[in-house]
Amino acid sequence: MKAIVVTDQASGTAGMKLVDRPEPQAAINDVVVKVHAAGFVNTELEWPSTWADRALRERAPSILGHELAGVVTALGYGTTGLSIGQRVFGLADWHRDGTLAEYVAMEARNLAPLPGEVEFTVGASLPISGLTAWQGLFQHGRLLAGQTVIAHGAAGAVGSMVTQLAREAGAYVIGTGRAADRQKALDFGANEFVDLDNDALEDIGRIDLVFDVIGGDIQKRSAKLIRAGGTLVTVVGPTDIRPADGLTVDFVVEADRAQLFEIVQRIRDGRLRTNIGKVSTLDDAVATFNSTERRVGKTVIRVRP
Repeated sequence: MKAIVVTDQASGTAGMKLVDRPEPQAAINDVVVKVHAAGFVNTELEWPSTWADRALRERAPSILGHELAGVVTALGYGTTGLSIGQRVFGLADWHRDGTLAEYVAMEARNLAPLPGEVEFTVGASLPISGLTAWQGLFQHGRLLAGQTVIAHGAAGAVGSMVTQLAREAGAYVIGTGRAADRQKALDFGANEFVDLDNDALEDIGRIDLVFDVIGGDIQKRSAKLIRAGGTLVTVVGPTDIRPADGLTVDFVVEADRAQLFEIVQRIRDGRLRTNIGKVSTLDDAVATFNSTERRVGKTVIRVRP
């Protein structure tokens, strides 16, 4: 099968190669999925799990990608809840070969059924962005109706999900980003927008929840805006930043079938829109990931027509 692999961490995306690899086999509780569309996050090349397994043994050459939508083609021993021929989408394990390939073997529990009316490219765009937003807002941020939320990077793949889910939950959402992102953030439901290059973040006032996808100085300044009992949720790694009278939670997104179901139902009935930017083929994926163009929205790789 065709797959995109990396062997050298220092090379970054320039080290990606499209190669032939053996088709995977289903282990206990696994399924094999024929991949129709897949997602990729550039920071994967910095993750220790891309280069070593859980026993810290070297993994390279590693197949990249962890988001997918496709069709189940094989079931491992003991696998329940899914069937051969079923349309699925989900989030593959960080420490195993990924989804930028024609087939992937993964744990069945990390997949959810994909409704027939939801396109594979849409399904593949949802797992990381959707689950990150859901878990950050509701599990870690404990968002309640009537609260005020800052969604940093509100025009991005994660930020646009944060904005929509927070608005649906009854929150007032302040989106942030570059000036060029203003209209897109507002179109995804932000009540107002702050241009981080030109507007004063400190003028916003007190906030119940900050959803941080940026880190650095923006994260430090955001922490000072948290009101007593509020939360700064971040996905950019461990941090020493703490609001004076609130909490900081840094987390890594996890696969969750029930949450995937909730997210795709919202896509299905129009309450949630995905934020897809460029769609490329597997043959063109390496060039796409090495492009110097600014990425707008989620890049999705269409593995099959």
